[in-house]
Amino acid sequence: MTSPEIKGTTSKPRRIEALKRLLLNLFLLTVGSCIFAVGVNAILVPQKFISGGVIGIALVLHYLIPGLSIGLTYFLLNIPLILLGWFSVGRKFVLYTCFGMAIFSLATALILPPPIPIGNPILAAILAGILCGTGGGIILRSRGSVGGIDILAVFLNRKWSFRIGATTFLANALVLIVGGFCFGVEQALYSLVAVYTSSKVLDYVLTGFNQRKSIFIISDHSQEIADQILGRLHRGVTFLQGTGAYSGGEKKVVFCIITLIELSKMKELVFDVDPDAFVVINDTLEVLGKRHGQINAN
Repeated sequence: MTSPEIKGTTSKPRRIEALKRLLLNLFLLTVGSCIFAVGVNAILVPQKFISGGVIGIALVLHYLIPGLSIGLTYFLLNIPLILLGWFSVGRKFVLYTCFGMAIFSLATALILPPPIPIGNPILAAILAGILCGTGGGIILRSRGSVGGIDILAVFLNRKWSFRIGATTFLANALVLIVGGFCFGVEQALYSLVAVYTSSKVLDYVLTGFNQRKSIFIISDHSQEIADQILGRLHRGVTFLQGTGAYSGGEKKVVFCIITLIELSKMKELVFDVDPDAFVVINDTLEVLGKRHGQINAN
């Protein structure tokens, strides 16, 4: 039987670690919300850009009824999505999201920087996309969101592995179409630039700055290539059994996951061993699960 002293000793570090994770998630939600609010109030509203998703609906309503608070409208519109998240995404996620919604609504109402003086609407749209995408990416690096399309995007990502940025962009496009009818096609197109930029920046904040590459190598010198990868790149290697459809010959296919900065070194290593090697390189957004002999690219 475990003594109380040992049990208490082992549980204390876990509580400390859980507290650290909690504080980190709350910090990410707060920082991301503040950056996003700056993008909204310093660029989107002064330029009368539409944005997309729930914040886009809140902006449209604000432009039609100027006295309507963007933050309060956003919060109220999110209630149905919170219910979706509560029953289908995860209650811990929803609790973090409720905090994020509250912080984002307050930040939108309280953080009112002077408009950034950019005369060119295209440049303004790009900068708005950078700020909002950065804020949104930081938010989604936590274990929650600030509501809106983020809840739907996370739900679809977990259910069917849809890319979060792509889901956000498509949902936002629907709002932009409606906004285009209200405020003109030209304004909607500028807003589309901001939304597109935001979706790309969001993806990079989430995964792009640590992008992985999955490599398939077909060669008569598979073992030598694997030894070089293990010795020089210090990456795990998995052998897959392959059979040529025409020749009927069997070969070991080398499978490995590396980071983007290791790609050139990998090519040099492979073709130094076998100039006739057949190499296939794919983008890999996430590496999940246990290693099982394969070292994940960190």
